[in-house]
Amino acid sequence: MEIPLGLSYDDVLLVPKHSHVKSRRECDVKTQLTKTLSLNIPLVSANMDTVTESKMAIAMARHGGIGIIHQFMSLEEQCAEIRKVKRSTSYVIDAPLTIDEMKTVEEALQTMEQVGIKGLLVTNYEGKFTGILTQRDILFETNFSKLVREVMTPKEKAIVAPSGTRRSEAKEIMHKHKIEKLPLVDADGTIRGLITAKDILDTYRYKDASRDAKGRLLVGAAVGVKEGYLERVDALLREGTDVLVVDIAHGHSDLALSTVKGIKERYPFVQLIAGNVATAAGCEALIQAGADGIKVGVGPGAGCITRVVAGSGVPQLTAVLDAVAVARKYSIPVMADGGVKNSGDAAKALAAGAQTIMCGSMFAGTDESPGNVVLRHGKRFKEYRGSASAEANHSRRERETGKIIKEKIDYTPEGVAGYVPYKGSVIEVAAELVNGLRSGMSYCGASNIIEMQQNASFVRITTAGMRESKPHDIEEK
Repeated sequence: MEIPLGLSYDDVLLVPKHSHVKSRRECDVKTQLTKTLSLNIPLVSANMDTVTESKMAIAMARHGGIGIIHQFMSLEEQCAEIRKVKRSTSYVIDAPLTIDEMKTVEEALQTMEQVGIKGLLVTNYEGKFTGILTQRDILFETNFSKLVREVMTPKEKAIVAPSGTRRSEAKEIMHKHKIEKLPLVDADGTIRGLITAKDILDTYRYKDASRDAKGRLLVGAAVGVKEGYLERVDALLREGTDVLVVDIAHGHSDLALSTVKGIKERYPFVQLIAGNVATAAGCEALIQAGADGIKVGVGPGAGCITRVVAGSGVPQLTAVLDAVAVARKYSIPVMADGGVKNSGDAAKALAAGAQTIMCGSMFAGTDESPGNVVLRHGKRFKEYRGSASAEANHSRRERETGKIIKEKIDYTPEGVAGYVPYKGSVIEVAAELVNGLRSGMSYCGASNIIEMQQNASFVRITTAGMRESKPHDIEEK
């Protein structure tokens, strides 16, 4: 048997090339997530329960990337997370939340708290606009049993505009009347939308944000391969999910292939990323099944022990190179999932042909990742666990059964759980990755990712070369 050599990111370096780049800041890091979806930075937060929920997805999209909401929650909970992202910002809110004028102030407050907003449009029994309820209306209210109609700003005093009002016009109206919300209402009282000052400001504050045609942030969601997956897909797409990720450890399998085919048959135009695979054959199979993006990586993640438990996997650089060789024939983007420990690894992954990088442990431990900061030995940490860890599996079983399971579950984990250092905001982590990537591009003589891939060449290094690459012969501060 001829055994080929598999290489990881640590086994190679990018060879410096002649560069025409005058400033690293001018390097363009825009890329393709799928055949039709693009991103302004090539970073994706992983669909793991200690990495990506709505808070992470909002932060990632605001700064040009995207987050994939994990599937390890109920369908209702996952849909709620998608809604939070989609409602966080938009050019015009097409279907603003409303409340009946006969509801109580307490009910209004509960609705606002659940959704995370600070105002509601008020309607009558016919669904017609009768006023607006804002924080200002109830700031000092103590009687929460009052009806909304008693405390709201009635339509006679509310500032509204007709449907079709442009954002520039809305901005002038809100500035003139010193208001933060402008309902779009027809003459007969039918609500057609809502424009908010926050959304207008966000378009200036987050110029590189990943947005859909309505100005809402892009967001992805993971789905499994178990029976009933189409029900989850239906619900997620109704909420406005922009891209689906078929989430299975071994993507080159009948289960994964049939799931991809099933989704694409029902929704031929949905953007679908599938994986994980580690070979050219696996990549080809998923593309033939209908995938619009391929997720590559079996065993390289910080919380994954598949290679130890199952003895199976391919070192990540080789896996990416092999997948890209096939995917390029179909113009299908490849996502490198796992194994990136620093910006240098990200540069190597993209130079090898990947279009995006999925990060798990690098984004875990940030303010935006789920979970609380804990103190251990005087230092701050957050929990991080592989999706195939015993702890993650145990939590899923308890959610599925609705019972607390105390007995040992017959399950061989392929992941580990632990803690990662608290890192502050994910924006700082992502910025460090992007800045390092731009530096790597300049060393390749490239002003964009495509040029980088065309110019890049690798040199293999020894363990001595790896030692030489790291700080040495000095005592660090």
